[in-house]
Amino acid sequence: MNTFLWVLILFINISFIMSLNGIINSECNCKYANRVKRTFQDDNFCNSTSFLDIMLNTKQPNRNGMELIPEGSYFVGTNKPFIIADGEGPEREVHLNGFFIDKYEVSNEDFQHFVKSTGYITEAEKFNDSFVFDMLISNEIKSTITQAVAAAPWWLPVKGANWKHPEGPDSNLKGRTRHPVIHVSWNDATAYCTWSGKRLPTEAEWEVACRGGLRDRLYPWGNALTPNNKTRMNIWQGEFPLNNTKEDGYLSTSPVDEYPPNNYGLYNMVGNVWEWVADWWDIKHIPGSLAGPEKGTDKVKKGGSYMCHKTYCYRHRCAARGQNTPDSSAGNLGFRCARNSDSKQP
Repeated sequence: MNTFLWVLILFINISFIMSLNGIINSECNCKYANRVKRTFQDDNFCNSTSFLDIMLNTKQPNRNGMELIPEGSYFVGTNKPFIIADGEGPEREVHLNGFFIDKYEVSNEDFQHFVKSTGYITEAEKFNDSFVFDMLISNEIKSTITQAVAAAPWWLPVKGANWKHPEGPDSNLKGRTRHPVIHVSWNDATAYCTWSGKRLPTEAEWEVACRGGLRDRLYPWGNALTPNNKTRMNIWQGEFPLNNTKEDGYLSTSPVDEYPPNNYGLYNMVGNVWEWVADWWDIKHIPGSLAGPEKGTDKVKKGGSYMCHKTYCYRHRCAARGQNTPDSSAGNLGFRCARNSDSKQP
């Protein structure tokens, strides 16, 4: 029996329409980890007076620091898009007020402090599932899964997967306190940033920060993937999704301070985990607009992740873009925060 028939039989025996997690409606496989849209406004806990008081009165001390991106005119986007359908182009000039942005992605340690201070419960915990890359899941957990995503069978919905249990109930954060927090939705990221006296960066701010003062380069350091044969980011090496040679040292996430920073002193702006930004998704860019459309169904994410490869998801570039619904979470999705430069530094 040929390979095609074996694959067909496999998919007949698996429910690959994720009725609990939303409808698959785009070509990028990371976008397939979507839920039915549900916002903070639907949740009594997040709207409670006591929770809002906690958010306002228990600010996180800034242990990691931020870097200042000065006011000025910058270029974002590209006239040489690799994925035209994502709206990577055209290159356009934007004027930004000065802003601070976190040097590092928010880590498990940072997020744990937030949760202990506020009692916050993530959306993955409320839904009691999140998407995990199948190569990271134990055989015991895999044996309990009866659903998959047809267009991306390596994404599996795992009951009990959340930021504390990244690969499911039989996993934990041991040895990963300084890795980026994952399985956090846009709503979760916004809650954390608000609590810490910050906000999510806009897409324009994020991209300017990523470029590190360079114009029209693929990566934060230039156009070479491995300058001087040195690894600069955590992405997939080998043949996706069958074999990762781990030339960068990691199969999954890496520490938030791994690899050299860009010229602005920012770490892991590409690879490692996707990062939520403030903007609603649109592939048409409004001239002069710095915050994207006023409303939408999906939020923008930037930077790519440890699952990116040029032959599969070539989005580990500053100009690249991705999207998910605001309540979606996955094992390769995190964030960092920003704040206005006229705000008091933490």
